[in-house]
Amino acid sequence: MFERDLVLPASQRQAFKEPIGTELYDSDLDSFSKETLLVTVGDVVSLTFRNRGIRPDLSIYDGFTERRGMTQFAELVRDEPKERVVSPAGTISAQLADAVRRCIGESGCGLIRVEGEEDLALLPCILYAPEGARIVYGWPGRCMMLVEVDGQAQMKAAELVARLEESK
Repeated sequence: MFERDLVLPASQRQAFKEPIGTELYDSDLDSFSKETLLVTVGDVVSLTFRNRGIRPDLSIYDGFTERRGMTQFAELVRDEPKERVVSPAGTISAQLADAVRRCIGESGCGLIRVEGEEDLALLPCILYAPEGARIVYGWPGRCMMLVEVDGQAQMKAAELVARLEESK
């Protein structure tokens, strides 16, 4: 599915404006336990969890929030081992998807630093995560969103991935 870089064409952008999952607020974080796989996507979301003493199994970040520099999380994890990948804005690079697959699956690397943008990383996370995993990402200007991975979430993610085009 992710053998090549996939790019979001301008004609499909509207389909990606609807959130996947349910709204999640800081007050809801007390319900998180280590019994299920937890993935965070985005600098602010990842920092929020760490500041609450919750260490996700995988955090994906790029050092920006809403296209402005956001270095607090990057500084917090500066000395921790991480996968480094390149994935431009509006793209799921094969490199990013492979790192997500490996980090969720066999290696459990803990951190993926994206050079570019992690804006579409949610999709391979949903598709590679086991049923019951929790994925939290930021919905810019609004709140955090929680995806509890199940067949319906994976079907929605697959439908969105099908709208992407192979990079030329």
